[in-house]
Amino acid sequence: MLTLPLTDPTQAAARTAWGEARGEGARGMLAVLGVIGNRAARPAWWGHDIAGVCMARWQFSCWNPSDPNRAQALTVTDSDPQFKKAQQMAALLVSGALPDITNGADSYYDTRMPRPPAWAAPQFYRCTIGRHAFFRMGPFGEG
Repeated sequence: MLTLPLTDPTQAAARTAWGEARGEGARGMLAVLGVIGNRAARPAWWGHDIAGVCMARWQFSCWNPSDPNRAQALTVTDSDPQFKKAQQMAALLVSGALPDITNGADSYYDTRMPRPPAWAAPQFYRCTIGRHAFFRMGPFGEG
């Protein structure tokens, strides 16, 4: 079993995307990877590089101490086809070749939540992919 924090950018991104969006398929994981890339491209309180962004406290629920996805994200192997796909896409992210399908989003939430988070203001909305609504907040919501 791996231990936290993960420092390898490909592993951190793949496991985060898998932990957050494996139920959304490749497109959902691609969108989460886009958010990770957009955050890493605009260093701020959420981290300064891919692994740092993924491991920032309370930013991706799959890494929260009480989240059941945490143990699964640490132990998933290449035998899982969704994880294998997440690794391939994460490698593209690390190499700078991953397309951003989120229109620059740096934040998202699961639309199945009873109500949107307070930060999810309409002027920051970018798109909805699967069950996730994507927003570009930036350090001050610009962009």
